[in-house]
Amino acid sequence: MKRLFGTDGIRGIVGELMTPVFGAEMGMAIGTFLGKGKIVIATDTRTTKDMMKNAVVSGLISTGADVLDLGIAPTPALQYAVPYFKANMGVIITASHNPPKFNGIKCIDSDGTELHREKEEKIENIFFKKSYKKVSWENIGKISNEKINDEYINAIKKQVDVKTIRKAGLKVVLDCANGAGCYTAPYLLESLGCKVVTLNANPMGVPSHNSEPTPENLKDLVKTVKGIGADLGMAHDGDADRAVFIDEKGDYIPGEKTLAFLAGEIVKENKGGLVVTAVSSSSCVEELVKKYHGKIEYTKVGSPVIARVMRKKKGVFGGEENGGLIFPDFQYCRDGGMAAAKILEIMAKNKKTLSELIADVPTYFLYKTKIPCPGEKKEKVMTIFVEKMKKEKYRMNTIDGVKIFFSQGWVLVRPSGTEPIYRIFAESKNMKDAKDMAEKEKKMIKKIIEEG
Repeated sequence: MKRLFGTDGIRGIVGELMTPVFGAEMGMAIGTFLGKGKIVIATDTRTTKDMMKNAVVSGLISTGADVLDLGIAPTPALQYAVPYFKANMGVIITASHNPPKFNGIKCIDSDGTELHREKEEKIENIFFKKSYKKVSWENIGKISNEKINDEYINAIKKQVDVKTIRKAGLKVVLDCANGAGCYTAPYLLESLGCKVVTLNANPMGVPSHNSEPTPENLKDLVKTVKGIGADLGMAHDGDADRAVFIDEKGDYIPGEKTLAFLAGEIVKENKGGLVVTAVSSSSCVEELVKKYHGKIEYTKVGSPVIARVMRKKKGVFGGEENGGLIFPDFQYCRDGGMAAAKILEIMAKNKKTLSELIADVPTYFLYKTKIPCPGEKKEKVMTIFVEKMKKEKYRMNTIDGVKIFFSQGWVLVRPSGTEPIYRIFAESKNMKDAKDMAEKEKKMIKKIIEEG
């Protein structure tokens, strides 16, 4: 059976995969899977939001499901809304950081976590078989409207020391990437007593810059932080489930350093505890967690996997190196708003600059590359590669692809879940070693493919 759901819901180009017909049929498939009940729905700010939302809603109510429309909201606000409104499911219409020509559909379970792969497969099965539930006209579902953004902001504030943050009076430059964070982030920061300067905070549907929060996309944020002498800068992606930070010097803080820093701080607060992260995460995370007497567990790549392991094993913190951070005391999902509030709290309590705080995080260098591999060869190539590594007697982790440990660092080779490629990550204490290790394994993969 073909696959629709990737690691972050369904995404596609509007007019190709993402059409009103597709949206309606996906709504019918989701409603058929649910059977009967209430579904909350929200969108990000992209210009095709209403077309796709209305199509999905049409499909949902045709199966008898009731729909609660929340309008525009960040993905974590929608996830908070599902249990808040005692709904059976949630749907967010978003393509996160993808360009404006994309849109997407992501499903949320009744507890606010992203839907498990087994449930996604059931929805896919209904979709491809066209085995939709149909109800008579008098049993069509009802549509009602509600708001969640203010409740979401207030819920975050209950998780941090608001009084201490307000007393610090931090000056923050905030880049909302013209996304859903426009509706929450400025108001959250203002209510925490920050002096806020906003960039790209108008939800115009087409972002002023690519909404992936990378250094090349945040040049204006860096410039503004330095120009006005701000204490820090913050940036969200399109659906505000991620947050990245700029220190007072205007230096971009890589996501793995933020992950490691917060992991260390939260383990300190809890006097120990388990931190869960993906096998692709930097060694600096494990170093800091162990420094403060915590434990670490690695999972497959993907925030839903991390969140489920955190819940099962009572992890105190978790996340990915891309700025997606999970605070289980609040909710089991990536949450850019919660990450922003927590960083402010730590700065206020310690009375230190962000650069001073981040300076304690060990520095590693990550090199990324990739190599094409025909889809039908993916598993065979990986099997041969693993056997070769075993013969060399290297220490390995095979939870997601294969991670090989060398004296100077590690290399992770994993097949992409969405493209006919292998992704190769290497990490070391210097960039030359990282690059050399990655390119060496890339050559070996290439040879295996060619010998095929």
